[in-house]
Amino acid sequence: MTTPTPTARTWFITGGTPGGFGMAYAEAALETGDRVVLTARRTEALHDWAHTHRDRVLVLPLDVTDPEQVRAAVAAAEERFGGIDVLVNNAGRGRYGSVEGMADSAVRDLFELNFFAVLTVTRAVLPGMRARRSGWIVTMSSAAGLRAVAGFGYYSAAKHAIEGITDTLRDEVAGLGIRVLTVEPGAFRTHAYAGFADQPIHESIGDYRPMLEQVRAAMIDQHGTQPGDPRRGAHAVIEAMRQDPPPRRLVLGSAAFDGVTATLEHTLADIRANETLTRGADFPPEPR
Repeated sequence: MTTPTPTARTWFITGGTPGGFGMAYAEAALETGDRVVLTARRTEALHDWAHTHRDRVLVLPLDVTDPEQVRAAVAAAEERFGGIDVLVNNAGRGRYGSVEGMADSAVRDLFELNFFAVLTVTRAVLPGMRARRSGWIVTMSSAAGLRAVAGFGYYSAAKHAIEGITDTLRDEVAGLGIRVLTVEPGAFRTHAYAGFADQPIHESIGDYRPMLEQVRAAMIDQHGTQPGDPRRGAHAVIEAMRQDPPPRRLVLGSAAFDGVTATLEHTLADIRANETLTRGADFPPEPR
């Protein structure tokens, strides 16, 4: 078992369900000699794992959509280990549905978990990082945050919002010794895909059902065969954090890299193709 180093950092990781990215981050952090606070809505499956690592690990129940629970968990982590050095915003969940047909309540629930909860956790951790003038905030976005996916419009929108807020946060805290990294994984072999088999299609508009049926079938078919390895992905993030300077974002997985770069190149070409129209929207230059 790796023992803590004199410069061991404390990681606070949300969404720590076994078989996902949260556990992969926890294991990778422990391998480097760091300490881990791992949170999950249900922690029963984490008890044996926590016992194995004893005083290097703290497991806490946490519903990230509950601000009071978030504040209590952050306070418990800081009391136990003296501070949080690395926050990993990992909790989240995908949900499919058409832009026109998804119920308002489902849209709001999706944003509550995938966007607003990230803000709640981040804002709870930031005061301690600011006081120490050091820290890392690693936020799990998605390739869908840079390349929207049909059938996952609102999930894509929430991840696009994550991209925007973390870009802004990165600039705001740069002078305070705090670094921010956004991670965009593609298809990884995690437990997240298993839930799609039990997620029926709730679509109020028949025109979109064939598209959503194809989306659901594709997600179910991918389960267990996704090319991405969460363990290797977590180690890639740690390597990125060691770079000087570190990247602003890290796309994970070959398919995600190819899809994201193609999308961004197409977007840039589309913008440049209309440069004349774009510049023509300004007031004409004043005559001299």
